[in-house]
Amino acid sequence: MDTPPPRSVTLRALTLLSTFTPTHPRQTLSELSRRSTLPLATVHRLLGDLTTWGAVTRDPDGAYRIGLRLWELGMLTPAASRLREVALPFMQDLYESTRENIHLAVRVGHEALYVDRLSGHRSVPIISRAGSRLPLHATGVGKVLLAHQDTEFIRRFCAATPTRCTQYTIVEPGRLSRELKEVRRRGFALTSEEMTLGTCSVAVPVRDGDGAVIAALGMVLHTVRADLAKQAPGLQAAAVGIERRLGGGEEE
Repeated sequence: MDTPPPRSVTLRALTLLSTFTPTHPRQTLSELSRRSTLPLATVHRLLGDLTTWGAVTRDPDGAYRIGLRLWELGMLTPAASRLREVALPFMQDLYESTRENIHLAVRVGHEALYVDRLSGHRSVPIISRAGSRLPLHATGVGKVLLAHQDTEFIRRFCAATPTRCTQYTIVEPGRLSRELKEVRRRGFALTSEEMTLGTCSVAVPVRDGDGAVIAALGMVLHTVRADLAKQAPGLQAAAVGIERRLGGGEEE
């Protein structure tokens, strides 16, 4: 039997990058070598090039994670760039009327990827930013995205007992499942200090022409001045506008 030709440098680099997953967002040199089945010396050399280019970044403790350069390229895909382009005017209107943090997110695995964010001096400080990922179960936009997955995905997610981010994070399988059912029933998600103490959020789905949820539009406020239910209609109206523009129609 002929020996398979050696993998190209490009394929080795892509193999290395593919080892980063929602369950393995940070990896050490040895972990990358083991999961990619590439020699340590090869991994070390590739990481040097990938870090210089911005595909990966190295944390102070030496662990590696995906860099923003890859996210920037991903945002050039037709679907992502179109979503941001269409949503931005509606997000700006929401921000101008509320002066609160406005988010647009999509699901990537078990996390919410923040596609865009608007905030100002009055907005409560938050940890999310464009290009960052946060848990689905602990964020408003994440709950929306999770609630509209298929039944088996939701069952497995809840059964895995997701991470408790604060003392208020809903992680109990039965309780989380009921919470997601309520999100679907009322048409929007709510959180209260589940991701970060002092903040709460409300979020609504953004659907495609077939009715499938493709993104979530949300708002994060300071807990002491929050009136979440009051914000839901404005978010829902913006989501409808985004959906119409995405479908080629005009906002009424």
